Amino acid sequence: MKRVAAVDLGASSGRVMLGEVGPDVLRLSELNRFWNGPVRANGTLYWDVLQLYRSVLDGLHLAGAVDSIGIDSWAVDYGLLDKSGRLLGNPIHYRDARTEGVMERVLATIPAADLYGVTGLQQLPFNTIYQLAAEELPADAATLLMIPDLLAYWLTGAIGVERTNASTTQLYDVRTREWSDELISRVGVPRQLFPALHEPGDVVGRVVDNALPEGVPVVAVGTHDTASAVVAVPAAGERFAYISSGTWSLVGLELDAPVLTEAARAANFTNEGGVDGRIRFLRNVMGLWILQECQRIWADDDLDGLLRDAAGAPPFAVLIDPDAPEFLAPGNMPGRIDEHCRRTGQEPPRSRAAVVRCILESLALAYRRTLRSARAIAGRDVDVLHVIGGGSRNELLCQLTADATGLPVLAGPVEASALGNVLVQARALGELLPDLDAMRALVRSTHRLRQYQPQGKPADWDAAESRMFGTR
Repeated sequence: MKRVAAVDLGASSGRVMLGEVGPDVLRLSELNRFWNGPVRANGTLYWDVLQLYRSVLDGLHLAGAVDSIGIDSWAVDYGLLDKSGRLLGNPIHYRDARTEGVMERVLATIPAADLYGVTGLQQLPFNTIYQLAAEELPADAATLLMIPDLLAYWLTGAIGVERTNASTTQLYDVRTREWSDELISRVGVPRQLFPALHEPGDVVGRVVDNALPEGVPVVAVGTHDTASAVVAVPAAGERFAYISSGTWSLVGLELDAPVLTEAARAANFTNEGGVDGRIRFLRNVMGLWILQECQRIWADDDLDGLLRDAAGAPPFAVLIDPDAPEFLAPGNMPGRIDEHCRRTGQEPPRSRAAVVRCILESLALAYRRTLRSARAIAGRDVDVLHVIGGGSRNELLCQLTADATGLPVLAGPVEASALGNVLVQARALGELLPDLDAMRALVRSTHRLRQYQPQGKPADWDAAESRMFGTR
């Protein structure tokens, strides 16, 4: 039996989990769950990374003796170290306004087709390349580390970046699986900032922090949380699609090779690295962030009650484009939904139930459109849609997703990122999990899934999709 600690950091909360893996055994126990969110100071939105690290250490203390530690987190954000290894300021949050207009400026010098041909990445205004282009780098900046690699460095003193997270920077060549020296040069960032790359499963170092037992190996898992989550998709075979559903929704397919066609670029699909060299061919869709911000403004944490009321609200009364730019930043989300509706010629929703129904139906429609494009562009047939992550507990969203896509939905596991993190660690320690099929079979045999069959009339969803995307 392998006993490992999985640090799983999301864009709104973090957790440290104890994982136990053995023949026919895959168990998770939550040790520490903590808030993780932006802090605004003097007009800039930061991550409180030192408090985050303290919370991680608290959880690792509770784990006791473990065979290894693995860390995954959200993508694109980074910390800069000086030549002595000291952090040069708190990492800036990807939702900060500093990147406004930067993507357009960069694309004026690096054509979008050239950028896509190397990186295969979806154009998002907060990608690392645009954050770096927006920043006046400190003169003493010596090393760039993505968030999981920064925390691993503080634990071990070892410097490096794991490939699945590097693949989200838009400075990584998805074909060679190395940093793109050409793009780094063209965007004007010093090449020496970018350290050597790790594979998922590599032991990157051993704990030297005096606050923890020394010598415990730290394993590079799929450090992008979605890469870890996709490891734990309980799929049998390759004819599946997935939605990693949380603050963001990552909607796509798992492929053996990137799709770098003009059709893929025009549809704004991304080719991110996965564990065992797989490609996560997906598109970011705004996820439950919109609902989370509404709950924050309403000061209403009774999600179950909101969902019950929304289930009884009239269908398709109001629809929004969840990827509209006004929904990206923190703020008065109910007010923004009202403004969006007026701008698109719709009567704003009059109750919280109607707002929630609007958000979830709009998300389901965005999933429908994205999956149809992914299947057509990649030439991949799909028999089942797996919904993993926190959104898999949202029964109304899962049913609406089945109805919208016309696919059976298998929901779960909830803690997919932590499970994928644990599985990669266990294999690195010698557990008999030779490939992703074996890992996924273990998830299927140890975790209960909930199935949702499509209901309703496809023609109603056709009409709703035409309405929604006709009012973009």
